[in-house]
Amino acid sequence: MDKLKKSLLLCTFFLEFASGFYLPGSFPHKYYVGDQLSVKVNSLTSIDTELPYGYYSLPFCKPLEGVKDSAENLGELLMGDRIENSPYRFKMHVNESELFLCQTNALSVDESKVLKERIDEMYQVNLNLDNLPAIRYMNKDGFFLRWTGYPVGIKVKDVYYVFNHLKFTVLVHKYEKTNTMPGVIGAGDGVELITTDDKSVIDTPAYMVVGFEVVPCSFQHNIDLLKNLKRYDKYAAPIKCEPATVAGVIQEGKPLVYSYEVNFVESDIKWPSRWDAYLKMEGAKVHWFSILNSMMVITFLAGIVLIIFLRTIRRDLARYEELDKEAQAQINEELSGWKLVVGDVFRVPENSELLSMMVADGCRILGMAVVTILFAALGFMSPASRGTLITGMLLFYMFLGIIAGYVAVWLMKTLNAGNTNGWLSISWRVSCFGPGIAFLILTVLNFLLWGSHSTGAIPFTTYIILLLLWFCISMPLTLIGGFIATKAPHLEYPCRSNQIPREIPSNRFPTWVLVIGAGTLPFGTLFIELFFIMSSIWLGRVYYVFGFLLVVLILLVVVCAEVSLVLTYMHLCMEDWRWWWKSFFASGSVAIYIFFYSVNYLVFDLKSLSGPVSAMLYLGYSLLMALAVMLATGAIGFLTSFFFVHRLFSSVKID
Repeated sequence: MDKLKKSLLLCTFFLEFASGFYLPGSFPHKYYVGDQLSVKVNSLTSIDTELPYGYYSLPFCKPLEGVKDSAENLGELLMGDRIENSPYRFKMHVNESELFLCQTNALSVDESKVLKERIDEMYQVNLNLDNLPAIRYMNKDGFFLRWTGYPVGIKVKDVYYVFNHLKFTVLVHKYEKTNTMPGVIGAGDGVELITTDDKSVIDTPAYMVVGFEVVPCSFQHNIDLLKNLKRYDKYAAPIKCEPATVAGVIQEGKPLVYSYEVNFVESDIKWPSRWDAYLKMEGAKVHWFSILNSMMVITFLAGIVLIIFLRTIRRDLARYEELDKEAQAQINEELSGWKLVVGDVFRVPENSELLSMMVADGCRILGMAVVTILFAALGFMSPASRGTLITGMLLFYMFLGIIAGYVAVWLMKTLNAGNTNGWLSISWRVSCFGPGIAFLILTVLNFLLWGSHSTGAIPFTTYIILLLLWFCISMPLTLIGGFIATKAPHLEYPCRSNQIPREIPSNRFPTWVLVIGAGTLPFGTLFIELFFIMSSIWLGRVYYVFGFLLVVLILLVVVCAEVSLVLTYMHLCMEDWRWWWKSFFASGSVAIYIFFYSVNYLVFDLKSLSGPVSAMLYLGYSLLMALAVMLATGAIGFLTSFFFVHRLFSSVKID
């Protein structure tokens, strides 16, 4: 009975503990009245890198203790986010107004010029409190808009005004403890369950931050009232924060004065729902339209595939199987179309090792995308934990190297009729192929960032971490995957290849035109969702409709498979047995249209982007994204066509 009692007590304890479990990066922090709340600032809030874009590169107030970086993860470093402390200080549930922050030195010509440039470029200041970005609400033309952050200032009739007074509203929710937390005290082999009866702890109210709002105002302070004022002292005159009026003019030779106020409001918003205001999906109809558009493309292609299989291939095969041997020998002389290339369709393609590496790395990228989006849709990669999405993508890519090694060696083994010689070489090369391209592009772009003294440059220590992940995790796993593939059975060809290649008939137009044009269909399934993704990357908007993105990804896989299958069959009907590379690029050519779309987005949606360095940075990252999409979609198309051709010629009794 004693053992049973101890077990029940321990189970009760762990059940109580489990009731307070939260997903990684989402554990609540409770504050007592009067506890200090620290506001942090994102020092890189623009993609323009011609000049240093750190928050403190502008004439803002600096913390008394100095500027310090907050702890960052690998994803934040790769994205260029720099989270630093700020001079804004709050006390939990203590309302304060007319707080003097600082007075800057007289603005120099360069400082005034840079500040005006940032206003023209709509530079946004992003503040964070308890990991919540400051959100700004405004009504415009009858629409209720939400923005994260606030602009530095505004230009009215060729006069520049600075937003030098901030009105903060902190939404808090009272921490509610449903029942007392049991504890376990052990002494020797005795266990006793106790409860907390400390009334001083229970009666002290605690709060959680569930919202952070900001209203920027432009106010003209009286310099004479600032004498003998220290930071966080109360300004001698009332400050009316009216967003519709501006007064703080930016003038050379004149200082800027900053102030703020904070108001705490108790809210019914629960802590798990505090991100709803940021993640509230706008334009749901647009996302549904994207999915319906993809479904129409799939239905159209599915109809063509059904016609090919049901009305053409099955009819020909059924008619062929009904003939006797003499009739089959006679019809062999009258064969046309895809049945004529039976002796060449499985001929080893040119640059077969490169094809194997591209397909293998495409499978790894596709697996990374599926797992990452699935985890994000389930809430494991919430924006509440900055950088987790990029970190997760990188780690998944590294660990899925075992898939890349397996696919590369298995494909080479199949192409070489079961010969596994050189498996170590192909495994080593595929481990360097994809990561090597990405590392090369990132290095070139990082040199541009270093040259422009941008805060978005990747630190040298991060490079060391990336190299360790590459050579200590990705490469060994790729070699292990290749070794496993040597023990796996390969796919045997249903027919032998002739010694002399068959001559391919000339066509009226190059067949590669069809291959490149086929990429428009996969692009049509994702171009709407691509706009939201680009906006979240380059314009700082929060993207969290990963459920829609997962559906679009599934539809994209189906469209790529159907497009490649149809194009492969068309080429075989034209007696073109060189289908290997064309099946890869039939679906992989979608990357061309994605890159062109990125250029269009740069010209029409990022008009404030200035300078060649910024444009090269944007195009470099767009190129990296397009290459990743090409490898993933190309792998889908190739593997679909490969198994289709194998199944098709397995049904033909021709040797």
